Amino acid sequence: MLVEEVMKTDVITLTPSDSIETALKLLNQHHIRHIPIVDYNHCVIGIVSDRDVRDASPSILDEISEGGQLKKPIETIMTSPVITVHPLDFVEEVTSIFYEHEIACVPVTKNEELVGIITEKDMLHTLIQLTGTHVQSSQIEIKVLNKPGMLPQVMQVFGKRKVNISSVLIYPYKPDAQYKIIVIRIQTMNPLPTIEDLKEDGYEVLWPKMPGMTP
Repeated sequence: MLVEEVMKTDVITLTPSDSIETALKLLNQHHIRHIPIVDYNHCVIGIVSDRDVRDASPSILDEISEGGQLKKPIETIMTSPVITVHPLDFVEEVTSIFYEHEIACVPVTKNEELVGIITEKDMLHTLIQLTGTHVQSSQIEIKVLNKPGMLPQVMQVFGKRKVNISSVLIYPYKPDAQYKIIVIRIQTMNPLPTIEDLKEDGYEVLWPKMPGMTP
């Protein structure tokens, strides 16, 4: 899945000279957590979060302050330079950027111009879609040898039942690197017939654990 398929294109922005107060109003008005800062060519030169603005706001216990801090330009608190991604980047790659840099928002640029934004909430929603958990389905986890050709062999078993598959994921089997786990979500609330087919073909089903099944 590409970034352009999940990004938001209606992006609220500010310029470096706009005030912190303006950013605070926009964050509250639109219920957002990040605002990209752009120059007159609409190129991203910084970004501010609700936390940046909150930290810059005067304390209610500060009797001396009259809100002068909020009149300062946003460039005084913005984060720069900014990590950006391209619309044709893969969502999976963006996920690693979120994790490695511990960020919650990434502007999307094309030819250095801002064209969208993607947040951690967008990423979680996309993950739900990719895993198929947003539709009624049953999850089956199968332990197989970690060698080429195993996935097509397993899928032949599902083909016999003509069940609709929501998603397929593969991850390592931690206790033994010679094996891997294939996780398949099928759109049925009764996976037992398919599980029996898998057992008859010699596959080890780790989940769901049914009575009488080999652990």
